[in-house]
Amino acid sequence: MTTKAQLAKLGLFDAKVPRYTSYPTAPHFNAEVGSGLFAKWIEDIAPDSSISLYIHVPFCRNLCWFCACRTQGTQSDAPVAAYLKVLKAELELLRARLPKGVTLSRLHWGGGTPTLLKPSMMQELAGLIAEIVPFAEGAEFSVEIDPNEIDEARLDALAGAGMTRASIGVQDFDPDIQKTIGRIQSFDLTRDAVEMIRARGISSLNADILFGLPHQTRERMTTSVQKLLSLEPDRVALYGYAHVPWMAKRQQLIPSEALPTPEERLELFETARKLFLWDNYAEIGIDHFANPSDGLTIAHKAGRLRRNFQGYTDDTSDVLIGIGASSISRFPQGYAQNSPATSAHAKAIRAGHFSTSRGHVFQGEDKLRARLIEALMCDFRIDAEEIIQRFGVSQSTIDAMFMAANQAFPNILNINKNTLSIPVDARPLTRIIAHSFDAFDLSKAGHSSAI
Repeated sequence: MTTKAQLAKLGLFDAKVPRYTSYPTAPHFNAEVGSGLFAKWIEDIAPDSSISLYIHVPFCRNLCWFCACRTQGTQSDAPVAAYLKVLKAELELLRARLPKGVTLSRLHWGGGTPTLLKPSMMQELAGLIAEIVPFAEGAEFSVEIDPNEIDEARLDALAGAGMTRASIGVQDFDPDIQKTIGRIQSFDLTRDAVEMIRARGISSLNADILFGLPHQTRERMTTSVQKLLSLEPDRVALYGYAHVPWMAKRQQLIPSEALPTPEERLELFETARKLFLWDNYAEIGIDHFANPSDGLTIAHKAGRLRRNFQGYTDDTSDVLIGIGASSISRFPQGYAQNSPATSAHAKAIRAGHFSTSRGHVFQGEDKLRARLIEALMCDFRIDAEEIIQRFGVSQSTIDAMFMAANQAFPNILNINKNTLSIPVDARPLTRIIAHSFDAFDLSKAGHSSAI
């Protein structure tokens, strides 16, 4: 059994490690990937295949202090309208290079606040996307919805465009905590948004809730989770708040002395985790929970769970194209990221080319190590036979990797010739264990707490 003392000794309360939504992680991207290579990767997509599309809307009416996403505040619709023109031009660039017959398996609008768009803007954007990349059978269209920035008309537009899943950020329902993190969103407001969503036949609901926020206690965490459970979300992401004020300047408004200690963060996570399990949610990976009929639960049981920039997913597409400033795309050949600055992104698109500013071309053991890390993050288990067959490596290579992991985490892992697995009581260490398979230099990048 792994005790808290063992967890501490192995670095759980001190380590800063990636969340591994990609491998290599974004801080290791470089300028070798530009718009020309990105365009070629699009042209190399197999005809008649299915891809995923992410649309980034980097605007918010009010900037939440806890958020580390690249967003900008606006009280006017003018910059949003100008940005929409850029998105449309970028989609036209995609149309010109996309092979025939390509369809859409997943469409996600994120931000920022995509529901900041007017209904007519939503219809215009969704219509163009459907024209360029039609939905495949069984496709999923999800949108991040801010209860503070949604109404009947905008939900009508989204439902009419085919939205199948709504995602709502809760963070915490405690009013004092909301004031401290600059995110005022009452339970009543959230409940009303959920009811409007479900009234339109959109039955799939995601919710995000955070642990590790200032002034959070086990009691407050319990109250917030119970309120969230009363809304009956289909899927919940229980994320650890990443306090990185050196990267996200707005986080300097949050009093660091009010943050829970790493040991307290673990207690907060376990408090929420038990509540979700008691309510019959399946535990998915390191920080997701889903009801038995949700796609994540089904994919997890079938061994098809994947991990990408939105976290855990049941999407099996090999291609994810990001549209909008700072968006990241994933191809079988590597990663490509658009220019993070909205102005630089717009300038490139208006000049008639993609704004790709950096990325990574897969080479050497990248794909092998990416799969090893994904297997641990998704299934807490590496199947040696799968790795050998998929990547053509020798049994001795796998044995050496397993041995190195065992030496780094003595008496923690379950290892034999065929598998390496993480026992349940050691799963808080998953990101740290995954890092033992990472060949890149961690010191070159800033990451969040391991818990």
